[in-house]
Amino acid sequence: MTPRIAVYAGSFDPITRGHEDVMQRSLEFVDRLVVAVAINASKNPLFSVEERVALLGTVTAREPRIEVRTFTGLLVDFAGTVGARLIIRGLRAVSDFEYEFQMALMNRHLSGGLETVFMVPSLATTYISSSIVREVARYGGELKDLVSDGVAQALRAKFA
Repeated sequence: MTPRIAVYAGSFDPITRGHEDVMQRSLEFVDRLVVAVAINASKNPLFSVEERVALLGTVTAREPRIEVRTFTGLLVDFAGTVGARLIIRGLRAVSDFEYEFQMALMNRHLSGGLETVFMVPSLATTYISSSIVREVARYGGELKDLVSDGVAQALRAKFA
């Protein structure tokens, strides 16, 4: 039987409890999840690609079905290289849907065998986004429910 492989792509700057929630729930219907850290030259991330990969590695270390990798270029091309037939996307709010829907249709156009699954976050993580987490960290706010301990330490170090 062919393993069911999905890709969950993003910038993960930083990885949040919301990302963790989507990853764990994704494993309920795939055999392997490739978490793909996007390298986007037009963005100015807080953490380097290497730091984001390392933080993801610490958060996912206990789950052997999750692999963390980086990619550039089209997500459909990356998905093809890892044998994925599914893209996982998180939707926090209705405002996310229009863009994500358009991207899902384009990805299907570019690669007919690739499907997108939209996942809504748990109620406890709906309000969390990486940009909000960075803002809370910048001003010394409480990070406990937003990110893992290791990510909180890394954020505090960045803003110290």
